[in-house]
Amino acid sequence: MTVRTRFAPSPTGYLHVGGARTALFNWLFARRHGGTFVLRVEDTDEARNTAAARQAIFDGMSWLGLDWDEGPTAGGSYGPYFQSERKGIYDAWFDKLRGLGRVYEDAGAWRFRFERKPVTMQDLVCGMVTIDYRDESNTPDMVLRRSDGSYVFHFVNVVDDLEMAITHVIRGEDHLMNTPKHLQLIEAFGGVAPQYAHLPLILNPDGSKMSKRDAGAAVGDYPRQGFLPEAVVNFIALLGWSSKTEEEIFALNDLVARFSLEAVNRAPARFDLEKCRWVNQQHLANMSVSAFAALAADFVEQAGLPLPENFEAVAAAVKDKVRVLGEVPAAVAFLLTDQLELDAEVVAKVRANAAAAGLLDMLAEAFEGIGEWSAETAKAALNEVARAAGVKPGHLMFPLRAALSGRAHGPDLGDLLNLLGRDRCLARVRSFSKVLSS
Repeated sequence: MTVRTRFAPSPTGYLHVGGARTALFNWLFARRHGGTFVLRVEDTDEARNTAAARQAIFDGMSWLGLDWDEGPTAGGSYGPYFQSERKGIYDAWFDKLRGLGRVYEDAGAWRFRFERKPVTMQDLVCGMVTIDYRDESNTPDMVLRRSDGSYVFHFVNVVDDLEMAITHVIRGEDHLMNTPKHLQLIEAFGGVAPQYAHLPLILNPDGSKMSKRDAGAAVGDYPRQGFLPEAVVNFIALLGWSSKTEEEIFALNDLVARFSLEAVNRAPARFDLEKCRWVNQQHLANMSVSAFAALAADFVEQAGLPLPENFEAVAAAVKDKVRVLGEVPAAVAFLLTDQLELDAEVVAKVRANAAAAGLLDMLAEAFEGIGEWSAETAKAALNEVARAAGVKPGHLMFPLRAALSGRAHGPDLGDLLNLLGRDRCLARVRSFSKVLSS
């Protein structure tokens, strides 16, 4: 059997992280088994569908690297792949049900006549699920075609899965109770049902159900903030799936090799944007300096900062300090311009050491006397000043960092000394000494 999975979004809004996870798990399963991944657009809701939402779905999936084998722009033997273009197909399948006596008219709409029996399914994630259709008051016959002639989700969903020879339906747990309805339809058609796997819900850290308005919900926000697509895919994969090891950082090929529905958790997944930033930081750390600098340069330029010839060295100094590329401009601004913003708490902390200003003045004189400037010669000068003042070199490290960067943390002190050069270091030390004395 050739595995065929599908992702069937409705273009009524942006690509939600929950939808992205559904797409990812379908894509991973198809790739893992050498199968086919189908993109099918459920666009029959004319009042809510928009071209912008449709494009946002395509763009989001492309950014994540989830290419589809069949569907819009890719073509395929089972099209059209927009439900709005498949009405003739639906009419033909509906006529089959009429011929079988399985539908009847009710106030202008048409209902499907359920068989009054228990329906049991073996879900690949949730296990055995049974819905008892013997009590009609709990399970009334289902509307398939509305009075305006349009078809409901349940009908077109089943028809498309049968028409497109879908073998595995991997979707959110919110559809679990729909599946017995779909199985009754498939049985009426005399079709072969796909295997079903329903994924756990995604919850916010506080346990509430994640909505479209929650932070991190929109996939389109991630590239603007400077997340890497491979990191977001890595993070989304961990929302409900486990490698059964201590490992958490995976490349896309690793996920394909390891993914299985058996490893999908039954319990709801907790979305944690901080965890996503951490995962992204690990992927940034694994990049080459040149690749990181090339991506970071776009964010620096967008922030209106200049790009010096040695930007790759500047980027290297903060590569392991930032979590997302959007943090790079703030991390390097003090290296690219001389408009230094001093952290008030840092200034207060240095000022609490009454000797700091005098030590910095001595350090400025020592810096001025250095012939060949480098981090090594600058640190040697610092050690000499400390020895002459009768203090440990550590007493000068923090005041010097504060003078050069205006902040308590950041790149290695040696990187600061090398990147800024003697003249800029000298100017900043003298300026900061005056601030301390004022």
